[in-house]
Amino acid sequence: MPKDAMHTHAQRQNAPRVTTQNVVRVAASTRRRRGTVRRAATARRGAYFNRELSWLAFNRRVLDQARNAKNPLLERVKFLAIVSSNLDEFFEIRVSGLIQQVESGITEPTADGLSPKEQLRRIHALVSALVEDQYRCWHRELVPALAKSNIIIKTARELRPAELASIQAYFHEQVLPIVTPLAIDQAHPFPQLGNKTLNILVTLSDENPADDAGAPPRIAILPVPRILPRIVRINPGADGPQHYIFLGEIIKLCASSFFPGYRISSTCAFRVTRNSDLYIDDEESDNLLKHIEEQLRNLRRGAAVRLEIEEHVNEHVFRDLCEHLKIAPEHVFRLRGPINLLRLMSLAGIDRPDLKYPPFVPVNCSPLGLATPLPPMAPSVDASDAAGKNESKNIFDILREQDVMLHHPYDSFAPVVDFVSQAARDPQVFAIKQTLYRTSGDSPIVRALIEASRNGKQVAALVELKARFDEANNIHWARQLEDAGVHVVYGLVGHKTHCKCSLVVRREGAALRRYVHLGTGNYNPNTARLYTDLSLFTAKEGITADVANLFNSLTGFSRSPSFNHLLVAPFGMHERIQELILQEVANASAGRSARIIAKMNSLVDQQTIDNLYAASRAGVKIDLIVRGICCLVPGIRGLSENIRVRSIVGRYLEHARVFYFENDSHSGIHTEPLIYAGSADWMPRNFFRRVEVLYPIVAPAHRDWVTRHFFPTELADNENASELRPNGKYTAIARVANAPLVSAQNAFMADAIARAATMSP
Repeated sequence: MPKDAMHTHAQRQNAPRVTTQNVVRVAASTRRRRGTVRRAATARRGAYFNRELSWLAFNRRVLDQARNAKNPLLERVKFLAIVSSNLDEFFEIRVSGLIQQVESGITEPTADGLSPKEQLRRIHALVSALVEDQYRCWHRELVPALAKSNIIIKTARELRPAELASIQAYFHEQVLPIVTPLAIDQAHPFPQLGNKTLNILVTLSDENPADDAGAPPRIAILPVPRILPRIVRINPGADGPQHYIFLGEIIKLCASSFFPGYRISSTCAFRVTRNSDLYIDDEESDNLLKHIEEQLRNLRRGAAVRLEIEEHVNEHVFRDLCEHLKIAPEHVFRLRGPINLLRLMSLAGIDRPDLKYPPFVPVNCSPLGLATPLPPMAPSVDASDAAGKNESKNIFDILREQDVMLHHPYDSFAPVVDFVSQAARDPQVFAIKQTLYRTSGDSPIVRALIEASRNGKQVAALVELKARFDEANNIHWARQLEDAGVHVVYGLVGHKTHCKCSLVVRREGAALRRYVHLGTGNYNPNTARLYTDLSLFTAKEGITADVANLFNSLTGFSRSPSFNHLLVAPFGMHERIQELILQEVANASAGRSARIIAKMNSLVDQQTIDNLYAASRAGVKIDLIVRGICCLVPGIRGLSENIRVRSIVGRYLEHARVFYFENDSHSGIHTEPLIYAGSADWMPRNFFRRVEVLYPIVAPAHRDWVTRHFFPTELADNENASELRPNGKYTAIARVANAPLVSAQNAFMADAIARAATMSP
């Protein structure tokens, strides 16, 4: 990339001293300076989609995959489960936040003109319709299709005598000893029900009806422990069709066993979703790790924000339940059952390859995949001897010669793990620095860091404790790392550390050389097989120096954090993105070539949207590939007619963030387009409340792949892609007559397989 195309952040702003005490003031100052960047006039009313409603539109697209008969049957079941998982988080975080705003008397509308109360009203209407369609898909489409494939879902009423006996035996052996019945009366107050746990509401009457005349119904709750499987095979080991029943059906069927001497009047399954956002004031917390542990214990006592309950519930009991939970009717969803379709994920895991996507094994045929692993480090072996005995090239030999870029999950994640693992064993490596936002339960990355520390290397791990819903897992790893002697840092006050960086410092001769890995996804080998991401390995001095500076800023002190090649939030990334967009505006206005292509998870930031509108009005052609939330309204004459927005929802979760700016020179000198990838979406939280990194893609072969293959393939997708319309609806991509179906994900898999075939002996 030409030197004049790379602006230093030091030139753009005089960043104050950075410490964990003053970084909040740095970000606040950055937000105030947003007005100093050239900015398009704020767009007219109606030019923004509501964030929450846009997210629901994304979840509707996930449901569309469950209803798409072209997808394998068990994959459709999995998509249906994902819809429920997404809704859980939506209520736990987003809806709970809106409820708090309403309760606090906040009436100020967002940029789309909707107040918190109006947002809640629209959310309820859209979620009600979404859930109704979700259950219709289950009962009318998937259950019959499963039955045709010899996977039969039964209710208690449908059990044959032999099956009934088997289920009753299962209940008495596996369920009855574990479940604790909880009576509700004057002596037994209403219990504290866990977040998202299955509960069975039971109404009881005396076995002798005369003794119960005129008395209100007795009520009890059977809370079901999470340890019990929610879907039970009725005939395990039997040949022929596989029969399954939901655990809730079993407990309702056998509920009388918990209450001898009483008659069961009714049973009803229900589930409560609670506010699960952590309330943490970093400035007031001396020990962030302990504070988060305390908050995690308190989560189950958060306010109820949603009640899911079977539709046949007794009305008197239902009113009492809502009163106890202090939940408003608009946050109640009556369902035909079963409660919590997320539990269908276990059904999707059964061994029926004929009902799943054809297996795909990520290929490991990059230059790094061909590297020879270093042997385990032996303390008695001299570093120069170890290097001499390994005549084949290892990862570091290769990276001295070239950058390497991987496209996951099509390319194996193994080289990322090998990068850290080999550094841990290499006697020439002196230091490793690593960010950890989300990682796997048995993380090879964490194991490698522990090994490196025990081998005497200087190891620093920046662990983000507040990675939502992974807090407990990250606390566990943080303690293990600390016990092994790793320097564990928990990020900056008021900011999540979301960037994906790994730095290795290695002695080579008389000099020290740095190697880095930068990614768009987490250091998690499990999700790396499910998420689409990019990885960049490089030993280029400019980029590695920036990464070293970033780690020093995060773990220590820095009077002026400047970055010559990386775009780093909250230290100027937002400002630079605006400059890049407005440079395209200037180029288009001057009659030069102008183009923007941006792929991300979410687009929310209003100033960025306004500047994209300005670019559209100037004639810049803009393609946005936004998987989830998009608050920009495309296709409005005079505002955004040059902007096209599409979303891809398919087999893999689209997770990479990649940005292209044409960057046509005004001096007549040829310049290259600017291409960045990294961890940041275009949202206020990513620009100002997280530590994020976007890195430049500069190797000619990598730039050529992005511009000639990656983006064109995604923009050609007419199978899993849908286009956002000005009315907020997503529609299928219009196909030219006789044009073939194109799935970007399938195309990338085919490319990977072809590359692997060329490497075969």
